[in-house]
Formats: sequence, structure tokens, C-alpha cells
Amino acid sequence: MRQDPFGRTAAARPAGARRRGFSPRMLILVLFAGYAVFYYFSNRTVDPYTGEKVLIDKSLSAEDEEALGLQAYREILSQERPIDPNSEVAGQIQEIARRLVDKIDEVEGALAAERGLQPQYFAEEFNWEVSVLDSDQVNAFALPGGKMAVYTGLVPVAQNADAMAAVMGHEIAHALLRHGAQRMTEQKLVQIGQMAGAASGMDAGQMQTVMAIYGYGRALPYARKHETEADEVGLMLMAAACFDPRESVPLWERMSQASGGQAPPEFASTHPNPGTRIAHLQELMPKAQQYREQFCRQ
Repeated sequence: MRQDPFGRTAAARPAGARRRGFSPRMLILVLFAGYAVFYYFSNRTVDPYTGEKVLIDKSLSAEDEEALGLQAYREILSQERPIDPNSEVAGQIQEIARRLVDKIDEVEGALAAERGLQPQYFAEEFNWEVSVLDSDQVNAFALPGGKMAVYTGLVPVAQNADAMAAVMGHEIAHALLRHGAQRMTEQKLVQIGQMAGAASGMDAGQMQTVMAIYGYGRALPYARKHETEADEVGLMLMAAACFDPRESVPLWERMSQASGGQAPPEFASTHPNPGTRIAHLQELMPKAQQYREQFCRQ
């Protein structure tokens, strides 16, 4: 027992009992959470292609994205071997790219108008360029700034110009939708969360559990959403450029066959499974045909 200044007695605190009061770790979490919320809401913008609010760091300009895309492009070309740009295959792919790029402004304007928005023409200063890379990869890509590549392994799977336009339109759509910038911004939020976890005393096992929950609950669905958006914009783009959008369905069937059925289940993948993707394309086909009738001027 101990005596207080007024003569009253108080029971001693039991051994091991915690003193209530200020928690530095809790303050750290609150500060990080406050910054994350501020960063999230101050970097939201409306995408003219989808009409949805997306997260893109406002400090990231078109010039910044173009510089990052050019750097990545040069690194890839230093490791891969482009085929002769004057070859027949390269010429055909360059022509497909030209037709698709020529319709970007019209498609963006039409999609923005459908949603009551004004087009932003973010990509109007992109310096579009396509290389054909000698590789068995069944793949293609388009980077921010307009640098594109098609691997020769895609040619026998595509089989025709319409199907090749479906793939290239899809890849161009990723650049137009600024999916790269969105992923960079999302990663910054993830880094804020990781720093908060480390500063608050979270151990490696706890951090791994949190990141696994984030991966399946947010990161993978986020990536699949980007693929679905690129499918839609790419389909409208190829249709407007006078390619047959119906060829996109057998294309993705062949792409599935080319993968040998080795894709992981959809919930564990960055891409929709072929059945989901094909069903979505079929739903969009009437709209794509309308775009072909409206914008295809041969």
C-alpha cells in the first residue's frame, strides 16, 4: 500500500500490468494512414475512355511517361533482335499500327462523349513507333509514349491482319488508358503501407500475410480490370480502323491454345481466363460493329 498526499491509500499496480497512455506506434500508423488518404483523394482523376475515377499521380506528366517508356523500349531493343524493318512482315505490322493510331482521337472522342465527358487527348504528342522482334514469344506490347513491339511468335497465332489488329489495339489501349501510370501510383500507396507496417513493428510474417491479402483482394483484380478495359478500347479502335472485330474471338481461342492451357485459375492471375475474355468481347461486338460503320472510311 502507498500513501497519497491527502492521506488516502491506493493499491499497488499488479506486476505486469500495462500503463495506459500514449502509443508512438499508433501515432505512426495514424500519420501514415492520413497521408495515404490524402494522397489517394488528391490524385484521383476521371478517365475519358471509361468514365471512371482512377488513381494517377498528378506529378506524372505525359513527358515523364514518354521518357520512362523510351527508356524501357531501348533496354528491350538492346536485348532483343528486331527483324529488317523493310521486310514484308514488318511492313504489314507497321501498316496495322498506322491505321490503329490514326483512329485514336476519334475513338477517344466517341467514348468520352458516351459518358458525357470531354476527351483529353493525353496521347496526342506520343511518338508512335513499332518494331518487330525476332522471338518465339507470342506477345506484343505498347509503352507510354507510343513505342510498340510485336514478337514474330505472334504472327502464326494471329494468322491474319484483323487478329493482329486485335492484339495491337489491345496493347495500344493500355498506353491510352495510362495503365502504367496507374500501376506506378498504386505501387506508391503499397510502399506507404509497407513503411507504416515496418515502422509500427510488424514482423516479416505479418507483413507477408498482409501482402498476400492485398495481392488476392486488390492487386490481381486490379490487373484483370485493366485487361478488360484494354479489351474494350482496343476492340473499338480496331473496328474504327476498318478491321473486323469478330476476329478477336477466334484469336483469343488460339491464344489460349498456344499457352497450352497452363494459365493459373483466374482468381490467381493478372488476366481474365479466356472464357471470361471471349464472353466479354462477344457482349461488346454490336457496339464494335457500330464503331466500324461510323468511323471506317476506306
